[in-house]
Amino acid sequence: MSWTEQPIFFVDFEGSRASGVLEYGVATLLGGRVVEAATRLCAATGRVRAEDVAVHGLSEAALAGHPPFVDDWEYFAGLRERGPLAAHYAGVENALLKGVWPYPRNSPDFARPGERVIEWGPWIDSARIYGQLYPQLESGKLETLVATCGFQGELDGLAEKFCPWERRRYHAALYDALAGAVLLASLVREPAVAGMTVMQLLALSTLDGAKRDAITQRELF
Repeated sequence: MSWTEQPIFFVDFEGSRASGVLEYGVATLLGGRVVEAATRLCAATGRVRAEDVAVHGLSEAALAGHPPFVDDWEYFAGLRERGPLAAHYAGVENALLKGVWPYPRNSPDFARPGERVIEWGPWIDSARIYGQLYPQLESGKLETLVATCGFQGELDGLAEKFCPWERRRYHAALYDALAGAVLLASLVREPAVAGMTVMQLLALSTLDGAKRDAITQRELF
């Protein structure tokens, strides 16, 4: 089954281990396009540094009236049961998620069809995929990739549809999630990639040769 037939949940968080998750954005990909999205602000669980506020624009005072991220366990555990999670440089999102909930519920292992696992990953990582498919690109930075590949107009159209008006910019969680989702969705235009399985995308998402070989060997056997 092609990865385009499987729901994939592209996740982005604003925040840090010190402050906690201050905002999340989730863009759902299916059939090579974004079909739905979700976002909300979350109360800080620690100090928000002034230099971080300068980047994401979220102050402790502005977030004080919102429920904390931990309240959304059912939502994120449910996503993991339905499909693989994705992110741009997924290590950051994985660490923030595990800092709140070390493990999800028993969920399908999309690297080993038919098996189950109690892990948030493995993640589909758009930065790693682009780095391996297009090594000629000079930067893996999200904003740079979107501009270089000519997807800014498509991203802004999705942001107008799904993002709060004041959060239609980089370093806003849903905007960044949509940016990564656009990068991933664009790969349906590459015939060799469009026909890949989820397992093959997961293999492309790791730079660890041993892990990549282990994933691909599972598919062969």
